[in-house]
Amino acid sequence: MEKGKAMERGKRILVVGGVAGGASCAARVRRLSEAAEIIIFDRGPYVSFANCGLPYYVGDVIREEKELLVASAELFKERFNIEVRTESEVLAIDRENREIEVRDSRASRVYREAYDALVLAPGASPVRPPLPGVELPGVFVLRTIPDSRRIREWILSRNARRAVVVGGGLVGLEMAENLVERGLSVTVVEKLEQVLPPLDPEMAVLVKERLASRGVSVRLGDGVASFEGNRDGSLLIRTESGAAEPADLVILAIGVKPEVSLAKAAGLELGGRGGIRVNEAMQTSDPRIWAVGDAVEVRDFITGAWSLIALAGPANRQGRLAADSILGREVSFRGVQATGVCGLFGLTIAFTGANEKTLGVAGVTSYETIYLHPGHHAGYYPGAKPIHLKLVFSTDDGRVLGAQAVGEEGVDKRIDVIAMAIQKHATVFDLAEAELCYAPQFGAAKDPVNVAGMIATNVLRQDLPLVSWRALPGTEALVVDVRERAVFSGGHIEGAVNLPLTELRARMGELPRDREIWVCCSVGQRAYFATRALLQNGFDVRNLSGGFQTYRTFFPSPT
Repeated sequence: MEKGKAMERGKRILVVGGVAGGASCAARVRRLSEAAEIIIFDRGPYVSFANCGLPYYVGDVIREEKELLVASAELFKERFNIEVRTESEVLAIDRENREIEVRDSRASRVYREAYDALVLAPGASPVRPPLPGVELPGVFVLRTIPDSRRIREWILSRNARRAVVVGGGLVGLEMAENLVERGLSVTVVEKLEQVLPPLDPEMAVLVKERLASRGVSVRLGDGVASFEGNRDGSLLIRTESGAAEPADLVILAIGVKPEVSLAKAAGLELGGRGGIRVNEAMQTSDPRIWAVGDAVEVRDFITGAWSLIALAGPANRQGRLAADSILGREVSFRGVQATGVCGLFGLTIAFTGANEKTLGVAGVTSYETIYLHPGHHAGYYPGAKPIHLKLVFSTDDGRVLGAQAVGEEGVDKRIDVIAMAIQKHATVFDLAEAELCYAPQFGAAKDPVNVAGMIATNVLRQDLPLVSWRALPGTEALVVDVRERAVFSGGHIEGAVNLPLTELRARMGELPRDREIWVCCSVGQRAYFATRALLQNGFDVRNLSGGFQTYRTFFPSPT
């Protein structure tokens, strides 16, 4: 598609949709051009609001609805001289005449507006599957301020005590937490075998454990089949396995789909994932029309595949780039690496880049993973909390491909560092050498990011041969646990032999030289020391990355 050419100043720029992408685009255009005429159209009552804060408004963490309003129509007019028309739905695009058709809901009229540049930021709509009973009162989605208002009113008016959240993604878990904080008993029903799909399954186990510890019931691998209403106004949710879950309200949080009806009707190109196809300047197949936000398809920064990413950060950046492009600046959107974070009952879950599932779909096989469990700050300083960290990197060149982390403190800081490393095409060697701020209450002389890089470089240099925990069942290798006896007796891998690191050198003669040895400990450090000693003494040895802590996530106890 043709890339944007410089436009004359003073032209009309119409923006369809506000919130993140559209509002950012309009404000950026004004900062670049005082002469442009800018109009934002939004079919809802609000032009720019914090939809990421909606679960916390439902949970009464955010007490006042007005706190969710990022910018009002009045602010846009007074500060930016941008006209905002709320409750104005754009019905059609006339590309030939460069006009849009608008329905003003308050005035009950339909009119047309001409444009020199048109920006589409219609966002995405919640998935509401065509299941029996899905339209019953008490079955809600959460996407707008009115949605959150209706949920709050329902909880209060019905004195709700039981809730079912359908979907274990970011919004679903945030809603589960906030409903629990309001005193409701909550069940999460997720069709997949794990919560939080951005994580790999073994990392998601840590999240499920936290949910269970706070009384949230989690049904995995079981989708919803139907909703039934009772005479007292309560609901019964039947699952595909035949289970029945009673509830006073249901939250549907099974994802969103790009809102592309306007673009499709106008004949704009759509991608294979169902979003609006744009180029690196956020232009659609019509060089006078740009599109940003949840409605567009973007390139995955790691794999290059087209993807749909409903995140506020990328939408804001896309809006800014689209404004630059409209006004003739050369810009190029880098793509999205899906960096995200979620808070859940005091736990922080963060991720960036590719996970193993994504790489598998993309056909990438030349990668390795490591696990580590460092404290978020120096261990000698009181209050250190473990960070459970997984790093994914290329075995071809050491490039960092992705990371996932779960913990109570310091998680987002480390993932942010790794996210920037990914953007700069950094390698694990760069992580090992990264100079990060240190004081005992904030980190360690070897920050968790450094330690992750050091472990990965040891792997690439063949100083630390690894074996996956997935290979453990049925192996004929000898598993040697090098923890002290008292720790070993408190829990260990079935069939493992205990040989404490402090006794290893004196007792190496007891180990077989004609059989592969797999070494483990609590978190990986002692096993690394043991692996190095055994390798230099001629043993065929592999390391089980992350130790017994990681073993628990691959083989969790039944709950």
